[in-house]
Amino acid sequence: MKIFYKSLTLSVLISFSVSSQQTNQESVKKDVEYLASEKLEGRFPGTNGEQLAANYIAEKFEKFGLTKLTDSYFQSFNFTLPSSPHEEVKFNQDTDTKINAKNIIAFIDNKKKNTVIIGAHYDHIGYGGQYSLDRGINEIHNGADDNASGTAMLLSLAKQLNNKNDLENNYLFIAFSAEELGLIGSRYFVNSDVFKKESINFMINLDMVGRLNAEKELSIFGVGTSSIFKQVVNSMNNNFKLKIIEDGTGPSDHTSFYNKDIPVLFFHTGSHENYHRPSDDVNLINYKGMSEISNYIIDIIDELETYNKLEFKETISNQPTVARFNVSLRVMPDYVFEGDGMKASQIIRGGPADDAGLIDGDVIIMLGENEVKDVYDYMNSLSKFEKGDSTKVIVLRSGKKLEFEVKF
Repeated sequence: MKIFYKSLTLSVLISFSVSSQQTNQESVKKDVEYLASEKLEGRFPGTNGEQLAANYIAEKFEKFGLTKLTDSYFQSFNFTLPSSPHEEVKFNQDTDTKINAKNIIAFIDNKKKNTVIIGAHYDHIGYGGQYSLDRGINEIHNGADDNASGTAMLLSLAKQLNNKNDLENNYLFIAFSAEELGLIGSRYFVNSDVFKKESINFMINLDMVGRLNAEKELSIFGVGTSSIFKQVVNSMNNNFKLKIIEDGTGPSDHTSFYNKDIPVLFFHTGSHENYHRPSDDVNLINYKGMSEISNYIIDIIDELETYNKLEFKETISNQPTVARFNVSLRVMPDYVFEGDGMKASQIIRGGPADDAGLIDGDVIIMLGENEVKDVYDYMNSLSKFEKGDSTKVIVLRSGKKLEFEVKF
């Protein structure tokens, strides 16, 4: 009889766990569908659509019972975009060109000494314009993967962690504005008065986590920024084909925290042909995959809870200083490519590379007289050219070297 009751109890627990996961998955789907809806018009920074998204996120934080870090969930600021690549973004200037934006911040105060930050940007690129990879198309870019997916996962993790007991860290959740325009929201936060560097343990960033593929490839950046990260992400993994990148910098908001000597982990399911296009929509999101990633991150957090405050490790030596450049091939790099050269994840239609005959998947190994071994060599090579210049590009395509003439 005892065996019967034990089996019954186990069956009830399994049934409850499955039901809970299904409920969470449905909630995530609902969040993505709202954030990537036509009503929000692509959530461009400073627009009414982004304001609707901000209100939605704040209402969720309040519903979950999370604490306000100040007197509001909103950290409001304005910024002015630079007129040239050699200028810096200016914050809180009284100008006609300023863009009003806000980060949304919520806190789980466990009365602990250290705090873990979990972040995701909630803005996107509106109707596209100069930020779209479909040039000349004036359509809403809903940004379901980029980054309604990360924002929805942020909300899911906030709810789950708020229901956990005996946590050894506080948890701070931040939905960043203006990431698409240059990590502006996260840069503003780490230079604001509410950022208390001495209490920050580590930062987790969620950006484009909605397109887990059939091979279950999951990229994790920043694994070298703490000596314990590699051990933990590998030991907790029994589901994914991990692409582990040690560097703490990259094209998302974790870079702002790495630059303040904070250990970071950035989760990303990879680029795809819908990136920065109107076709990045909800019907392409892998919600089951998102649930699996969310569970994996919870497992990582649970394991990191058993350690004291993590020590920061610098990885900048692996990423050379990138020179400023005034021209572009209009190529989207594959940042997780592990071979020699700069792999073009996508060739943007109508750009110099497209006009010259390059195609998606080409690996650039020479730009002019400059050898290209990685994306940083590629960007430094671009700095040697001006608009109107012509040069040769050598690529590897299916193992063969091909040479093209490009004009910037």
